[in-house]
Amino acid sequence: MKTRKTYSKEFKLDAIALVREQNYSIAEAARNLEVTPQLLGRWIKEAENDDGHAFRGNGKLTP
Repeated sequence: MKTRKTYSKEFKLDAIALVREQNYSIAEAARNLEVTPQLLGRWIKEAENDDGHAFRGNGKLTP
């Protein structure tokens, strides 16, 4: 049985930043990060819909 892989908040935010700030395409960023484009697209949509509060964790931001 295959278990689901979970990704940290930081990983998701870094993945979104590749697309938004580094001008990678979703497909290109997903390939580099070894996730599906559909998953990365969902993370981006969740971040946009949540008004910047997506993937809120323990409040510690990485520089």
